Amino acid sequence: MGDMTNSDFYSKNQRNESSHGGEFGCTMEELRSLMELRGTEAVVKIKETYGDTEAICRRLKTSPVEGLPGTAPDLEKRKQIFGQNFIPPKKPKTFLQLVWEALQDVTLIILEIAAIISLGLSFYHPPGESNEAKQQDGAAAMEMQPLKSAEGGDADDKKKANMHKKEKSVLQGKLTKLAVQIGKAGLVMSAITVIILVLYFTVDTFVVNKKPWLPECTPVYVQYFVKFFIIGVTVLVVAVPEGLPLAVTISLAYSVKKMMKDNNLVRHLDACETMGNATAICSDKTGTLTTNRMTVVQAYIGDVHYKEIPDPSSINAKTMELLVNAIAINSAYTTKILPPEKEGALPRQVGNKTECGLLGFVLDLKQDYEPVRSQMPEEKLYKVYTFNSVRKSMSTVTKLPDESFRMYSKGASEIVLKKCCKILNGAGEPRVFRPRDRDEMVKKVIEPMACDGLRTICVAYRDFPSSPEPDWDNENDILNDLTCICVVGIEDPVRPEVPEAIRKCQRAGITVRMVTGDNINTARAIAIKCGIIHPGEDFLCLEGKEFNRRIRNEKGEIEQERIDKIWPKLRVLARSSPTDKHTLVKGIIDSTHTEQRQVVAVTGDGTNDGPALKKADVGFAMGIAGTDVAKEASDIILTDDNFSSIVKAVMWGRNVYDSISKFLQFQLTVNVVAVIVAFTGACITQDSPLKAVQMLWVNLIMDTFASLALATEPPTETLLLRKPYGRNKPLISRTMMKNILGHAVYQLTLIFTLLFVGEKMFQIDSGRNAPLHSPPSEHYTIIFNTFVMMQLFNEINARKIHGERNVFDGIFRNPIFCTIVLGTFAIQIVIVQFGGKPFSCSPLQLDQWMWCIFIGLGELVWGQVIATIPTSRLKFLKEAGRLTQKEEIPEEELNEDVEEIDHAERELRRGQILWFRGLNRIQTQIEVVNTFKSGASFQGALRRQSSVTSQSQDVANLSSPSRVSLSNALSSPTSLPPAAAGRECESLLPRAPPTPVLGGQGPGHQGHGGQTVMARPRGLRGHSH
Repeated sequence: MGDMTNSDFYSKNQRNESSHGGEFGCTMEELRSLMELRGTEAVVKIKETYGDTEAICRRLKTSPVEGLPGTAPDLEKRKQIFGQNFIPPKKPKTFLQLVWEALQDVTLIILEIAAIISLGLSFYHPPGESNEAKQQDGAAAMEMQPLKSAEGGDADDKKKANMHKKEKSVLQGKLTKLAVQIGKAGLVMSAITVIILVLYFTVDTFVVNKKPWLPECTPVYVQYFVKFFIIGVTVLVVAVPEGLPLAVTISLAYSVKKMMKDNNLVRHLDACETMGNATAICSDKTGTLTTNRMTVVQAYIGDVHYKEIPDPSSINAKTMELLVNAIAINSAYTTKILPPEKEGALPRQVGNKTECGLLGFVLDLKQDYEPVRSQMPEEKLYKVYTFNSVRKSMSTVTKLPDESFRMYSKGASEIVLKKCCKILNGAGEPRVFRPRDRDEMVKKVIEPMACDGLRTICVAYRDFPSSPEPDWDNENDILNDLTCICVVGIEDPVRPEVPEAIRKCQRAGITVRMVTGDNINTARAIAIKCGIIHPGEDFLCLEGKEFNRRIRNEKGEIEQERIDKIWPKLRVLARSSPTDKHTLVKGIIDSTHTEQRQVVAVTGDGTNDGPALKKADVGFAMGIAGTDVAKEASDIILTDDNFSSIVKAVMWGRNVYDSISKFLQFQLTVNVVAVIVAFTGACITQDSPLKAVQMLWVNLIMDTFASLALATEPPTETLLLRKPYGRNKPLISRTMMKNILGHAVYQLTLIFTLLFVGEKMFQIDSGRNAPLHSPPSEHYTIIFNTFVMMQLFNEINARKIHGERNVFDGIFRNPIFCTIVLGTFAIQIVIVQFGGKPFSCSPLQLDQWMWCIFIGLGELVWGQVIATIPTSRLKFLKEAGRLTQKEEIPEEELNEDVEEIDHAERELRRGQILWFRGLNRIQTQIEVVNTFKSGASFQGALRRQSSVTSQSQDVANLSSPSRVSLSNALSSPTSLPPAAAGRECESLLPRAPPTPVLGGQGPGHQGHGGQTVMARPRGLRGHSH
């Protein structure tokens, strides 16, 4: 402890030290400040304060080789002093906070304002209103209210509080813009409705009929104006597409559930939609494009290059014995080849895959490695030099019966061959192996193997005398003067489904790039087998060193302009590090080289892949080979580590986008018709043909049920036949606009025909200008029934959005759709026949029902007529929902998240997970830290780099309003005014229709969030050190 007087912080922590002084020679504060230093500063600090790294280890009572003692009392003591190896969980948001966030949605704000106004007006009771009216009023409110509580909680539970990326996702940005556009249009329509109604009433009453404004008539006039205002609010509520957020959430949640069957475990819900717009995929090779099942397919033994497994009889017995011993002994004894689980399957490879390949080679030579291992059990091995990235080889020393030593060695052929001075010939005798022989062997054996996509491994041995015993610690002398036994070419076969999957990606406008640590010849060969590159094409295959040389300037800084010259043609990046992968991903995302911003998906399995997975728009981690850190940093986990599962994710992502478009096409048709009917009906007949509760049922059909029906369409292969939509493609295309307006024309024509001449066609009483409290009329019931039938059949039309003629194609593959259409039809029969006064319905005759269904079926025929009209001729049609610039999430939402990070960071500052943060920094981010702009989740791990927070990633969560149901309890002026009001007032009343109750149903907007997905990790998880 005496030499600690040099420490800057010894005096500050003397009190701490006194309590722990007898335990460990370092306090947590000292270790933390040491971890904050970089490079030479850290080395100087260690020398000044502790002497060397061995001294730190002695103080901390640990070994650089063995690690901690691992006894229970020791671990308990360390927990007390240094804190637990535990990432503090983020404090969850309360239910009320989620509700408040949900209410920030644009769609909901419009409805909230309408609700507040109508609620306020419901407390206004003009003089003389009867109790009966109040009771009716309450009934209407009660009928509408249950939806509010039934669905609100569920929606809030789905809220996603993951604000790790500043920029909104493509779909989120387009939907927000579209909702605002529709809201504005609805506001204008409702304002015009109110103005027309007020002007009509005022002109008719005070100008045409020349009636004076009498003070005693004021309450009656106020009732009229209140009624007009409520009709205006009704029009606004009908215009707002409340079901849109619900459709998004249903579509995403349904897709996520189904994607699990396709081996995609989605951790962040918005990743599903983003994947549909992917333009580039940067994939690993081993295990993703290949099977990760190593097999020896070529060998160079006894001066002969065998292009396939040699016949055992052709190999010298002495060479065979050496080869079997070298492979069996010089590999981890946990590596084994086990019998297949099922008959006809391949043998199971357990342990290191390369060693499995070599053991498989022994079995292919009709030899057995088990007897060799049982003769030389693991505990009898004299010395083992394990494989590491510096040695690039593994060696094992055994003691022979005559007390001499034999060392077996294996490793990368270019490394091990340089250490060989002899090679076994055909007779099994060693002959001299000169440098020129080695160069010739590289040219004639190793390069051809690499060009066939094989990994080359050299197996060698060396004998040592028993006396004097060699200095085993002198590696340079020991791992030299080897005798080469053989060189083998190991194939990691391409997964059989990968070439087809890559072809689908390319056809869908997605560029696939391979990023691998293998040498460039092997990588290029595999890329050709996969179909990533095709001979004769203009493409680039680079090694990591060359890539870095090309993208950096004289000062060694990365320049975006230089990356822009490389990435469009780059297809293979070989011998690359995780830093290179991150640089490439960032370069592609930040590029302005193309008109559309690139949307990049990346696969990764190692801890070091974390930064690249975080930077990518969608990060795929490997479920089998992936580390916990890679999985935490990812958006989607591939449970089978297979590239073809990524293609499924693209298909589901595009399907989400199309499902939303289908729903929009259907709902906007209903909206246009309902708004015009409410507007025109109010202006001409002073009443809405569709009553409040009916409007609520229509809203239920077009919101919840249509969301379920259209958002659960399964994806088809045809989705991969088009290019990604991109940011600038409008959500509502010209074809969709043609469908919306075309069907609206059909529906409006028939509704207005029924409204004005329906009573003559069916020879029934007119429902127009019915007196107050009159029973429901058949006339208006037929209008309501026909309207619903047209929506039902138009829902079938809405299944196609690209002008396809066969709207029934694949309808039975979606049982949910069929169930909802038939279920809605059944409920409609019950409402019409038995709904009575609550639903303002009068039972219909069979022939009337037939006419309603016939008019509904006409929607399908009319759909064919619309499909015949070429969209190219309809230049006047406007598109909607185009995203011209990047939409960003409001600053306050981001600030809120930063506070949460600070909270977690304060927890970390108490000493928890100190080593992991430090270890991660040292291992993976020394080179990256200045350029890496972290997302929110990595900030926990990189908190000290305050400059790092400037640029977040690109997909944001969709805000998630709860499902709310609005009802207005306002009733019309239902009773005659007091006699004191006089005849002037009475003359106004007979024309007064019942005031429509506000029949809007609030947005079912469930969040974009996952089930119980935590925000991304604040630090990194690891094992004790």
